[in-house]
Amino acid sequence: MTTDATSVTDTPEQAEFRAAARAFLEAHAKPRQQVSPWAVTVHRSQDAARAAFERGRAWQKTLFENGFAGLTYPVELGGRGGSAWHERIYNEEARSFDTSSGFVSATIAMLGPTLMKHATPEQQALYVPKLLSAEYAFCQLFSEPGAGSDLAGLACRAVRDGDEFVVTGQKVWNSAAQFCNWGMILVRTNPDVPKHRGITFLLVDMSTPGIEARPLVQPTGGSEFNEVFLEEVRIPVANVIGEIDGGWAPARTVLSNESAFIGGGSVAVGGRYPRLLELAEMHGKRDDPTVRQGLADFYMRERIVAVMGERIMAAVRQRQMPPVDPSALKLFTTESRVRSGNLAVAIRGADGLVGDDEIAIWTQMELLGRFSISIGGGTNEVQKNNLAERALGLPREPRTDHEIAWKDVPRS
Repeated sequence: MTTDATSVTDTPEQAEFRAAARAFLEAHAKPRQQVSPWAVTVHRSQDAARAAFERGRAWQKTLFENGFAGLTYPVELGGRGGSAWHERIYNEEARSFDTSSGFVSATIAMLGPTLMKHATPEQQALYVPKLLSAEYAFCQLFSEPGAGSDLAGLACRAVRDGDEFVVTGQKVWNSAAQFCNWGMILVRTNPDVPKHRGITFLLVDMSTPGIEARPLVQPTGGSEFNEVFLEEVRIPVANVIGEIDGGWAPARTVLSNESAFIGGGSVAVGGRYPRLLELAEMHGKRDDPTVRQGLADFYMRERIVAVMGERIMAAVRQRQMPPVDPSALKLFTTESRVRSGNLAVAIRGADGLVGDDEIAIWTQMELLGRFSISIGGGTNEVQKNNLAERALGLPREPRTDHEIAWKDVPRS
């Protein structure tokens, strides 16, 4: 439930929407239960991960059926046709309820704006409603064993055969690919041109013969990631988003929105700071000058990330260019995560790295979390290049393969 201070500034239209959102949540969701601030979400089995995935899809379907999915998308595509403030108000109300669309919310944030920018009207009419309702749950099939940071060097080959592409290759680090029923995939359709110019962006039904997702088991026992093998998979040419051989443009849109989503969602106001502060109080280090400086630094960082994230996401909702390059947000968030992990260990001490109590596990996850966020959605090095070239207009790094055909690029 929101406070009077939150709603007192609403216009009559906003107040009416807030009341509708609150009524919907009260009718379809449970109030958020008090949980330990030290709880971490780690799925230790495939069954637990699948159950969480399906709960997220079910909630997204409920949102769609009640007019609260795709609040800024056109009504004719299954959205509400609203403004950025609709999402802000809905999110304010939803904080009091135990609701989440889970993984599908990430791919909606990435693929939705891409379809609105690059898909044909017919494709938008087909895919956007299914995306917003989670009838189609998409995974991202981009990275390959030899094309991670250098994504444009991908080798997954697509050969045209009439009205279909025949695709053969391998993808890796594909989140939830074992659960998703659709995928967005980048393929090499023209090896005779420079690497960025011969890529095509396709949508693929994951039940198509020839696709095999193999989960990668993590130290936790869970399998968030997969390697996906494609053997002569037939994908209709009608599934091309954008232009044939012009898939780098929609791919960049996906990656930009991925950076914004990861950066905006990883360090939120009121997220880690209260726990770091409580940890300092528990260990009698609140007055330690070094710890106090670290706490103040992280408090400011959370506030900065929240403001940057909201400005970027507000622009994304309106299909506008973000006022802040998403790479800046992703890099700032990554550095913040490093500092929070270091500070947690500095406060807790060595026992925080070897203990198995709830707070020790939180400390360990806080320290180890730096690696996933610095790699996922584009490594720090890639983000720095993007920021330098796109936002600052600096010269591109010298390359030997930028203007030669992909097939002629030396590779191991």
